[in-house]
Amino acid sequence: MRTRSSAAASPTDALVDTPIIRLRGVNKSFGKTQVLHGIDLEIERGQHVVLFGPSGSGKSTVLRSINLLAEPDSGSLQVDGVEYGPGLPGEAGVRRGGRLALRRKVGMVFQQFNLFPHLCALDNVGLPLRKVHGMGRQQARDAAAVALRQVGLLDRAGNYPAELSGGQQQRVAIARALALEPEVILFDEPTSALDPELVGEVLKTMRLVAETGMTMVVVTHEIGFAKEIGDLNVFMEDGRIVETGPRGFYENCSSDRAREFLRAVM
Repeated sequence: MRTRSSAAASPTDALVDTPIIRLRGVNKSFGKTQVLHGIDLEIERGQHVVLFGPSGSGKSTVLRSINLLAEPDSGSLQVDGVEYGPGLPGEAGVRRGGRLALRRKVGMVFQQFNLFPHLCALDNVGLPLRKVHGMGRQQARDAAAVALRQVGLLDRAGNYPAELSGGQQQRVAIARALALEPEVILFDEPTSALDPELVGEVLKTMRLVAETGMTMVVVTHEIGFAKEIGDLNVFMEDGRIVETGPRGFYENCSSDRAREFLRAVM
């Protein structure tokens, strides 16, 4: 698996000191239900961030806000210093970007794989390269083959999703995200739809991705895995960030609610 060079991750000196992702005062409602309340979060380049907490705490909505699958109602969403959200009142001169530009920077791996059943693994990975990067068919297939090799599935390139295990389908989905060469990959509970015996192969692939220096934001209930990779750990409840901490957070968190939650799941 390729290692991301510092030059690729930080094209200018000015960007080195800028968080790759910065959320400030992000609010989101679905109908009359507010699911995010003033989320503030900064993610550095190369950082591995874990979001955890009870169901319904807003973790997945934070991810979906970052790639605009759930557009913030208010607040600032900046990626590489470019504003993609509504922005904050009084801020002038901030560069604004569009949805397609954001999707080129931020990849996502979903719970349910989201593979096209009528396409083989190679074309499931290659199709976004044609749509997002405008590659020709053969160029996209060549790049898709490289990505499938990265996740150990080149020998399954011709298989359709129904011919793959759940773990293999999720690894194809990871290859699809990697092939786009994003600066950040978001993982939304990537093992929650898997049988227990298949979880390990997906977590192994995610560890390899982490070792390349890829910036990762992971929503997971796999606390053991979170302990391994979490440079920044974020506990959420009721649409709010309750507590954050670096490595060692799970043994040293100060919030009573976070400790209660961890006792229940560990």
